[in-house]
Amino acid sequence: MSSFFSCCIVFLSVICFCTKICFADSDNLQDTCPTSPSAKQTIFINGFPCKNPNDNIAPDFKTSKLTKAGNTDNFFGSSVNIVTAAELAGLNTLGLSIARTDLRVDGLVALHSHPRASELFFVSKGTVLAGFIDTQNRAFQKILKEGDVFVFPRGLLHFSLNAGNDFATAFSVFNSQNPGVVGISGAMFKNDLDMIYKITKGFLSDHFKNVTFPGSSSLNRQQFRNLNPII
Repeated sequence: MSSFFSCCIVFLSVICFCTKICFADSDNLQDTCPTSPSAKQTIFINGFPCKNPNDNIAPDFKTSKLTKAGNTDNFFGSSVNIVTAAELAGLNTLGLSIARTDLRVDGLVALHSHPRASELFFVSKGTVLAGFIDTQNRAFQKILKEGDVFVFPRGLLHFSLNAGNDFATAFSVFNSQNPGVVGISGAMFKNDLDMIYKITKGFLSDHFKNVTFPGSSSLNRQQFRNLNPII
């Protein structure tokens, strides 16, 4: 019985350890590890090389990139500025990154996800409607006032909308030094036509080798593509 109990403890410990690895960046092995400046990166690792600890200075851990509002003069009326370890050297190996979101009246940050991080969304100014959609297509959304915080779980589609009558600003913290962004609008409306062609040609090649229209000569696939660039 005691042996069985010991095996259970070991099993649970392994599960907890693996879960920690899966849901956050790896722990750093020293106090700090500011990114080493490099004119040209020749070695690619899961993160950035560290400076010599003796060369660390206070500015490595400070940024002013989030002090000013972003440009919201666009279709969605929003701006998101993410600062990762690539911009703030002191973030390297800490498993953190930060962002500023600015929303003009009726501004929207369209549905998107962060595949490598959960997000804490803190409203510092204005009124914001924030929400996410889980894997069962259930929507969770709340009106946030100044000082409110909302959580966007890792990998789930989420959005934010200015629900007030004035400019709105929010700050976010991610539990990854490189959270990544996958946007639905970008995937739908900014497709590379060459990529679409490569994806579809396997299905359409046989049909468009020789396309003949009434009263016209035969067209080959390239000519047809020139007439129909979306294919």
